[in-house]
Amino acid sequence: MEFLSENILLAFALTLFAGLSTGIGSLIALLAKRTNTKFLSVALGFSAGVMIYVSFVEILTKAKSVLVTDMGLLSGSWVTVASFFGGILFIGIIDRFIPNVENPHEIKRVEDMNQLNKNKRLKRLGLFTALAIGIHNFPEGLATFTAALHDPGLGIAIAVAIAIHNIPEGIAVSVPIYFATGSRKKAFWLSFSSGLAEPVGALMGFLILMPIMSPAIFGILFAMVAGIMVFISLDELLPAAEEYGEHHLSIYGLITGMAIMALSLLMFV
Repeated sequence: MEFLSENILLAFALTLFAGLSTGIGSLIALLAKRTNTKFLSVALGFSAGVMIYVSFVEILTKAKSVLVTDMGLLSGSWVTVASFFGGILFIGIIDRFIPNVENPHEIKRVEDMNQLNKNKRLKRLGLFTALAIGIHNFPEGLATFTAALHDPGLGIAIAVAIAIHNIPEGIAVSVPIYFATGSRKKAFWLSFSSGLAEPVGALMGFLILMPIMSPAIFGILFAMVAGIMVFISLDELLPAAEEYGEHHLSIYGLITGMAIMALSLLMFV
């Protein structure tokens, strides 16, 4: 897998960018007077569209191609499908172990700041939300890193999609932390730091997988990445997009994301 080594630095940089975009959400929560729910609804739908389209059309297809070449048509096809659903199971288990009340995908708005009181429970909520985001972002970092290793253009698209996805998570951390401590600085830095789990996930994946990387392992990992991204889109992004805005806005964003991803892939055919 010689082509992998050439893209390692870019892959780490993209993963860092995607993870630290939680800071953008934090700035929105701390500086804006109101949440632009229509924008977030379209943006989250757009992110889901990019991730769903690229997962099925590009990532899963390439994973199958690699595995079929390495294992044969029958075995390669079965391993591709098993790996795809294995990725879904992996991220689903992580999501399952995050308590609902502290789940980073519970919607928070800037206006919530006017409805909350300073207390220890809020600080605990913010800290646990940051921890939950860190746990949840770990496989997202691995997904971004793996895609960027194989194809930098694909990695950029996924990094942007995940960065958009991370904006509401930054809001989810900042709102309770700010009202528990009264410190905008603490709220921002905790939110910003929670995104570091993504490059950490990339680093762990690199240290563990690169020494044993082979076409079969790469194909399995790539198919799992497709499963992870589809789960994130269907379980988190689209529900959040609908909760932030109108149903049709999230769907318009979804279709736009798919269309732009399709065009970008056609440009490199």
